Amino acid sequence: MDRGLSMELWFAPLRTALAAWLAEAGQDHMSPLGMYLAADMVVKGVMVSLAVASVLVWAVFVVRLVLLAFARRRLRRTYRALDRAGSLDAARGRFARGNGVVGAMVRAALDERQRSGGAPADGIKERADSALSRIEAGAARSMQSGTGLLAITGSTAPFVGLFGTVWGIMNSFVSIAETNTTNLAVVAPGIAEALLATAIGLVAAIPAVIFYNLLARGTGGYRVDLADAAALVLRTLSRDLDLATRAGDVVSLAQAAE
Repeated sequence: MDRGLSMELWFAPLRTALAAWLAEAGQDHMSPLGMYLAADMVVKGVMVSLAVASVLVWAVFVVRLVLLAFARRRLRRTYRALDRAGSLDAARGRFARGNGVVGAMVRAALDERQRSGGAPADGIKERADSALSRIEAGAARSMQSGTGLLAITGSTAPFVGLFGTVWGIMNSFVSIAETNTTNLAVVAPGIAEALLATAIGLVAAIPAVIFYNLLARGTGGYRVDLADAAALVLRTLSRDLDLATRAGDVVSLAQAAE
């Protein structure tokens, strides 16, 4: 109870200061907040939707950028581990579970080899390659999740802001007709409110386009890393199959010699 009361006392001055700032900004019709409060409901809706889109754009970019960096670092670490192992059997223990995309590829290759039994090596490699390509495509697709929002925001936000501007200017012309005056002091606030919608649209669209291009470039590099990992797994599988075939031939020759 005392803690709740202390928190209430701590936040009270902050709420008071915020309320005073909102009241002062609302009275200044030329401030961004004042223009928003004085705007038409349609223009307000446009501004709020664009502001929300801008926040989402930044959130998606930060989250996807962190996930992409983590995924590429993990992929390269597991790639080096598999390369050092030299064979799928030697890497079986480490990649038995988890270890991201490379672990899934190793398990898929081992599973295909086990299911195929004594089938020809070319058939095993072909089926393993198909399984690896699906894992690779799924990993790349999951890394692109959320980037569609950036593309949509970057392409539509300026037009949504322009719609708010057109609507606000229409209201300004209506006010000119109703007041029967062309005094700039009468119509300037409405025009400023309308132009604010376009400004917010650009604030949302410009980062969205930049972030989308940055993530697209990063995802392209991630795709290259995935292709390299799939190629390494397939090479390792091919080497294991060739070594097993060679070992079988040696055993057969030894038995024939006996």
